[in-house]
Amino acid sequence: MKVSKDKVAENRRNILAAAARLFAERGFEAVSLAEVMKEAGLTHGGFYGHFASKEDLVAQACAHAVRPADEEESKTLLEYTTGYLSPYHRDHRAEGCPFAALGSEAGRQPITARHELTEGLRRMIDRLGHGAPGEDPAERRAKAIASFSTMLGGLVLARLADDPALSDEILAASRDALATV
Repeated sequence: MKVSKDKVAENRRNILAAAARLFAERGFEAVSLAEVMKEAGLTHGGFYGHFASKEDLVAQACAHAVRPADEEESKTLLEYTTGYLSPYHRDHRAEGCPFAALGSEAGRQPITARHELTEGLRRMIDRLGHGAPGEDPAERRAKAIASFSTMLGGLVLARLADDPALSDEILAASRDALATV
């Protein structure tokens, strides 16, 4: 039985969403193609009808993961910071920022995945720059880069800490540091 074009597109979106979630949760190397397909509700055999290789899936899942959600587009830098540096975001790695979840691994990935993450990073900086304070676009961009770097570092350290009080303290200190930006 032939699958409709709409169903093929839906299956591909499901695979990308499953891969992005699993990669963010466990890392690129710890996730098998069979696990991705199972999470997407499909059989392993259908994988190569959508992707050339795991490397191809990684790159496309990265592109999928860094697409901004519509509700994030209009947030100010402060509004974005509050949600980003929250206990919920810290505790839900698979639903959160792909840069925080995969950044340290991404540098060891093929250029295709790094390129998709770089393009997502450019969009993130541009988006945050629109809501950042500053006299001109260059100043707003610089504040967006510094702010996102602080957010990312704060979230990574908060996730790393095995002491809940220290983790909460890192989130709060990072939010406080950015409240005056």
